[in-house]
Amino acid sequence: MPRRTILCIISLLFANFVSAAPGVGDLAPDWTLPGSDGKQYTLSELRGKHVVIAFFPKAFTGG
Repeated sequence: MPRRTILCIISLLFANFVSAAPGVGDLAPDWTLPGSDGKQYTLSELRGKHVVIAFFPKAFTGG
């Protein structure tokens, strides 16, 4: 997939996320993401714990 197409997709996803972002003091919407260990993590299961999301698209690759 061309680099320009990937950047467009990422931009659209980011714009959608920002427009749907909760306001200050609102609870974050529930979602599930895959971890680098292969497990699935759901935000509601982590409630009360500190959560850090690190996003590295194609880190250390030529893409």
